[in-house]
Amino acid sequence: MRFVIDALTPADWERVRAIYLEGIATGQATFETDAPTWEAWDAGHLPFGRLAARSDGELAAWAALSAVSRRACYAGVAEVSVYVSGAARGQGIGRALLEALIVSAEDHHIWTLQGGTFPENAASLRLQASCGFRIVGRRERIGRLAGIWRDTVLTERRSCRVGIT
Repeated sequence: MRFVIDALTPADWERVRAIYLEGIATGQATFETDAPTWEAWDAGHLPFGRLAARSDGELAAWAALSAVSRRACYAGVAEVSVYVSGAARGQGIGRALLEALIVSAEDHHIWTLQGGTFPENAASLRLQASCGFRIVGRRERIGRLAGIWRDTVLTERRSCRVGIT
């Protein structure tokens, strides 16, 4: 699949939402059970690091960053979200997006990226590992999805160029 990565815009919201809903439907991507409104999504994500992967002009995947805390000491720590449409999975688009997201994060002084991934989502954990994320630990019974307690694997990637001094 040939694709280009560029900035995600508000005009992309309906397709972003559709891909997010695909991820929700898998039961392996998030604790969320419905996609938020654009306004809520926009408020919950950093203004930079919002990326779209497009194939033939159609949005096939997206990535974004969320702050992990409002505290100043954690200003350089962000949580990663990468969602790939079902039709585009397994074609390298997720890796390209995550690599571009890392560059964007570092360009904006983010020194640590983290992920919270269901342990059953082996593809996501492999992707993160291939991009330099390490497993920090397993958070047992951290949240409930459809009435069932779920664990997450906490991963992180420390920058080699930001926050090193």
